[in-house]
Amino acid sequence: MAMTSKILVLNGPNLNLLGTRQPELYGSLSLSDIQAACEARGRDLGFEIDFRQSNSEGEMVEWVQQARGVNDGVIVNAGAYTHTSVALLDALLTYEGVVIEVHLSNIYQRDEFRHHSYVSKAADGVICGLGGHGYELALEALQRIFQTRG
Repeated sequence: MAMTSKILVLNGPNLNLLGTRQPELYGSLSLSDIQAACEARGRDLGFEIDFRQSNSEGEMVEWVQQARGVNDGVIVNAGAYTHTSVALLDALLTYEGVVIEVHLSNIYQRDEFRHHSYVSKAADGVICGLGGHGYELALEALQRIFQTRG
């Protein structure tokens, strides 16, 4: 493991609207607020954070493919693609690093179709329902996994 681990944080469709889109469900933090918190926590943990958002499924798949052999971990909040994207699942299954799935809301308290996650099949862990803090917890989980695996 490199002295500084490289972590890719992927955010899916509509997450660019955080802070204004359904704040009663997703909270008042903007995506840039979450990015700043991830970068600060990442520095504390010795991580280099590459934070991205896309409304395009294909672009997210390409980013996962590009992470192979480059990033030590991927944190992914795939948004609605969580429940629909076999393509994203297939890309994540080819990624050899650690994958942590994050959701701002508790997907199990929402519409039944949101209870199923394709991403979970490729994830080493899942964090949901803790708002933007879930991203920081995912970074801490990555650090612990890296320490455990040596």
